[in-house]
Amino acid sequence: MPSMARSPASSPPTRSNRRNKQPEVSNPYIGRFAPSPSGPLHAGSLVAAMASYLDARWHGGTWLIRIEDIDEGRSVPGAAEGILQLLAALGMQHDGDIVWQSRRKHLYAAAAARIEGATYPCGCNRREIADSRIGVAPDGSAIYPGTCRHGLGPGRTMRSLRVRVPAAGEDAITFVDRFAGPVTQHLARDAGDFVLKRADGFWAYQLAVVVDDIDQGVTDIVRGADLLDSTPRQIHLQRLMKAPTPRYLHVPVVRNSNGEKLSKQTGALAVTAGDAPAAIGVLMETAAFLGLALDGPAPDSIEAFWRAAIPAWGRLLAERAAS
Repeated sequence: MPSMARSPASSPPTRSNRRNKQPEVSNPYIGRFAPSPSGPLHAGSLVAAMASYLDARWHGGTWLIRIEDIDEGRSVPGAAEGILQLLAALGMQHDGDIVWQSRRKHLYAAAAARIEGATYPCGCNRREIADSRIGVAPDGSAIYPGTCRHGLGPGRTMRSLRVRVPAAGEDAITFVDRFAGPVTQHLARDAGDFVLKRADGFWAYQLAVVVDDIDQGVTDIVRGADLLDSTPRQIHLQRLMKAPTPRYLHVPVVRNSNGEKLSKQTGALAVTAGDAPAAIGVLMETAAFLGLALDGPAPDSIEAFWRAAIPAWGRLLAERAAS
């Protein structure tokens, strides 16, 4: 497992003397981990997996696994199975059936039909969008100027499906992230009318993830901070579908020695855990990145690690809430 470089937000907080008191949960907690099978699990993805697993277990809730293979062209054969095997080897047992996005296209089509009044066909190609963009969204995508908002021009055909965001002045989306605190994004300025169905025929991530979370009753989403800027768009879709908004917690991302987010594109190595000592080592390094302070002696088994890590996560949450 590669060495993990911390972002400033991931520095471990001062430990408190609070007891390991389980939180009171009024509604059943349902969380999920949703990896993309574009390659094996790397250290950055494992951080998100561990945080989501710990949060679900600390709250006495359900932890689901969803394989986000909606972009079938990027899926690597055998990658999903490898991810599932690694999670099991690390003692992260999921609840319920595993969901595969590639098998749920009918749900995405039905959802798009339900919000048809808020969508429109777009006939612009990639070059036209790049040439006419009014800015760059935080995730690097071009901010679309709304060229096709009022209908396709003569001789143009639909290439993608977009959702119409509220006008400037009415477009603010605000939510409170459990780690990052209050977050506000102005959709018209910062995102523009975004794609729900791509020109290649695949449903876009933003639609698929919202539909899946609603369908599975997800109450809490714990994932990497690289997806923080996607959250306002997803909240907008939740509101269009008249669905509740989950609680969000975005953990700091792992970066390589060049300061780049660790990913398959930046040469992230696969996490391996060939035996119990190796698995414990991987778990301990991931826990350290999250800032967990485990009580007691060093764990000598995977089970002992989780017995110590779950209350350590509870203490971390309490300390962040207090600060």
